[in-house]
Amino acid sequence: MTHPTPSGLGNLMLGFRTWLRVGFTAWDRFWFSPRYPHVLGLLRICTGLMLLYSHLLLATELSSFLGEDAWINNTTAMQLHDGAFGVSDMGRSYLWHVSNPLLLWLHHALTLLVTGAFAAGLLTRITAPAAWFLQLMYLHRLTGTLFGLDQIITYLTMYLALTPSGSCFSVDAWLRHRLAGKCLTHRKLDWLFPEAVPSLAANLGTRLFQIHLCVIYFFGGLAKARGELWWDGTATWFAAANYEYQSMDMTWISRYPWLFSALTHITLFWEIMYFALVWPRLTRPIVLALAVAVHGGIAICLGMVTFGTMMIAANVIFVEPKWLLPKSDERGPDASGSRDSKPVDARFLAREQDRREQQIEAEKEKLQIREAKLRERVGKLKKRERKVRRAVEKLRPDEIGDEGLNEDD
Repeated sequence: MTHPTPSGLGNLMLGFRTWLRVGFTAWDRFWFSPRYPHVLGLLRICTGLMLLYSHLLLATELSSFLGEDAWINNTTAMQLHDGAFGVSDMGRSYLWHVSNPLLLWLHHALTLLVTGAFAAGLLTRITAPAAWFLQLMYLHRLTGTLFGLDQIITYLTMYLALTPSGSCFSVDAWLRHRLAGKCLTHRKLDWLFPEAVPSLAANLGTRLFQIHLCVIYFFGGLAKARGELWWDGTATWFAAANYEYQSMDMTWISRYPWLFSALTHITLFWEIMYFALVWPRLTRPIVLALAVAVHGGIAICLGMVTFGTMMIAANVIFVEPKWLLPKSDERGPDASGSRDSKPVDARFLAREQDRREQQIEAEKEKLQIREAKLRERVGKLKKRERKVRRAVEKLRPDEIGDEGLNEDD
């Protein structure tokens, strides 16, 4: 048995340290590279419109879903979460305790207003988390009447609320342009109407979004793999032959067993391996094209248009922001935060420098105003001090003596 020499052990430790350094650098770049928010702005529009459509659809039969006379009344909805019918969970909703029809309609009108503002990108810093919270309250109340679309738009809204998704393609962006000077000098306005520049918040929200989508596909694929139909290649045929979901006659596929068998196995492989193949640049276009094909087929052939549309929209999170940037935009760091990121563009640096100079000038003006106020206060204090000394001199002239009053103080 041979033992490593001291030099060999040193090389081994050096290689291990290098591996750790490279790994930490990649980890840091993955999570903390600034990213443009344009993809998030596009997803905000899609998610907000679909969420608004969902609430409008709910409004057509509001009394059938909410209140004591609903198909699932308040008491039953509460028992589905509080442990009466199983394990207690954290799915709580104040809508369990609202039965008055007028209050329910006022609440729903507020929900429509907030959701519409979120879709339009109006005060998104406020309306995005508010839209997510209201949607969550509906989900916990409507247990038993939900399907995949509701979960998808809920988690989309949650991640968008964590990012500056209203900084582009929005009313906030228009207001930011109109209030550019004030936004540079007021932090609250700068936060309320964020600028569409690369930020860590946009990247963190995007990464969480992407990982969540990978988890959904992976466990969805594993669930399919538990059934025999996905292994013998007949799952696609049974889906096409199911008249309950059929919106287009696809039974002709039965004449081509090799076709529906290939579609079945490709779909299963794609879904299970999505989490691994979507990250490399070489395989990402193929994976996203298959996502469009699979969910487009679900939308067109199986009648689940809304679900298929939102799943296609969710896959847009893997599109590089640079494809959505206007040509006139002075690009800064590569929006993807990837290995082959390009150096910062000179025009981007110039714009950032101008922006910082404007902020510095604004801060200087504030400091000058404060300095003038302080001088005015000091002058008033000196006048009061002189008055006090004169008063003391008149009352006790012997104790003051020859010191008198120094007018220069």
